[in-house]
This record gives sequence, C-alpha cells and structure tokens, in this order.
Amino acid sequence: MKILQISDVHSEDNPKFNSYLGNNDLDLVVITGDITNFGPPEFVTTFIDRIIALGIKVIAIPGNCDNSESISAIKSSNATFNHSSLYIDNNICFYGFGGSNPTPFDTPFEFDDNEIYENIKPLFGQIVTNQKMFNILVTHAPPYGCACDKIEDGSHVGSNGVRKIIEEFKPDISLCGHIHEANSIDKIGNTVVANPGMLKNNQGCLIEIADDFSDFKIELIEF
Repeated sequence: MKILQISDVHSEDNPKFNSYLGNNDLDLVVITGDITNFGPPEFVTTFIDRIIALGIKVIAIPGNCDNSESISAIKSSNATFNHSSLYIDNNICFYGFGGSNPTPFDTPFEFDDNEIYENIKPLFGQIVTNQKMFNILVTHAPPYGCACDKIEDGSHVGSNGVRKIIEEFKPDISLCGHIHEANSIDKIGNTVVANPGMLKNNQGCLIEIADDFSDFKIELIEF
C-alpha cells in the first residue's frame, strides 16, 4: 500500500500538493489534523472531495484548531473519520485520535494526557485475530520526548498519553502532526514516528508497505 500523510492544512489550498496527487499513484491519504484554522467548515468538504475525486481514499482526524463545525464537516465528508476509532484496510489497522494535549492557546479540541491514553487504549483491544496485522497509530499530537514534538527552543511539548500508548502497544508506525517546525522521522523503541510538518510548507510523508508486511519504507517529501 502506498500512503501519503499530510497535516496542518489550516484552511490553505496548495497547488503543488494538488499537482502531486494528480501525478502519483496513491492508495490512501491520511490527514493528521488541523484541516482548518478554526473553520470554515466548507473548506473541509472542498479539500477532501478534491482528493477523493482522483480515486484516492482519505482517512482524516481533527486537530486542536478544528472547531466543532469543522469536525462535523469531517464526519459528514466522504473521508473515513478516524477520531477515537479503528479503521482496517487490507489488514492494515489505523488507530486514530484527534485533538491535542493542552496548549497555551486554549484551542477548541484539547484533551489531557490521561483522556488521550484512555480513549486510544480500547481501540487496540478490538483486534482479536490470528492474521498478521500492520498497526498504524494516527494522532494529531506527537508523542512526548522525540524529534517530532520539539519546538524551536528545543523543548518537548508532545503528549505523554500518546507516548504511553506507543510504549505499551508498540505499533509499527505512529503518524502525527501539530508541531509545524518538527517535521521529522524518529523512533520510540521499534515504532517509527513521523511528523510531516505543515502542508503550507509543501511538506508530506510517504509510506510504502509491502503486501506481506515484510518491509516498509517511510520518508519525508516535498511537493
């Protein structure tokens, strides 16, 4: 499966991204939050429908800057709404949770770290199978204490709840966003953590997973 991850769209269209979509063979786009900048909800529909019109599936979660109207628009769109839910595609499991841990800015969709952990944990308990599964954690907030949650002054501002989930359940990949300047790939244990950065800056992350899950490749890209 060939997956493109983007994050932090913030209600801004991107012609380079649109061109990339039209010229690359993708199975899925994963949007890890902040599709809007406190609205407008109409942008959600336009943005997602443009991707789906190309025959590409979309998974989306809200970010801390997506207000209630924007979240409703994501839910009612043609994307798979992955917030606080499990989505499975060809034995690839996407465990999603949007919003962020508390910020200094009192944004619309924030949770304390215990809420984040307690909401994601049951999702991992839903899989009972003898089949081989590939597990991807999809959050807006990055896990605490890695390259993907580091702000300009070097401080770590990610979620301890997300980190605890990674340490306990050891997903293959953790996809996040939120910290615009922290576009990077890092590891926590054997879990590869990726923050693509901000779409406005022409940044994304490309993931290619072998059909038998024997290998995967993950890289930061520019449009």
